[in-house]
Amino acid sequence: MRDTLDYIIALRRPRLLTRAARLGLANYSRERTLARVLESYTACSERVLQDLIQTEAELEATRKTGDVGYSVSRHLEVLIALMGEARLLISRQVQTG
Repeated sequence: MRDTLDYIIALRRPRLLTRAARLGLANYSRERTLARVLESYTACSERVLQDLIQTEAELEATRKTGDVGYSVSRHLEVLIALMGEARLLISRQVQTG
C-alpha cells in the first residue's frame, strides 16, 4: 500500500490539469465518480487506487502521443478520483492507527 501512495505522490502532470483536479476534489463523490471511470469497483480503496493508477497511466500515454481520442475531461475525472481515493485510504489508516 505504501508503494501505491508513493507512486501517487511522485506523479507529475501538467500544472493546469493538477490544479483543476485539486479544485474538483471538493465535490468528489465516490459512488458517482467511480461508477463513471471504472467498469466495476470494490469497497477496497487500495484495489480501486491500483485500477485508477492503471487507467490514468493509459490516459497519460494517450495525452503524450497527441492521440485525437484523448479526453481531457476524462483524464481530469480520473485524477480527481485518484486523489479522492488516496485521501480516503489515508484517513482510514489514521483512524485505525
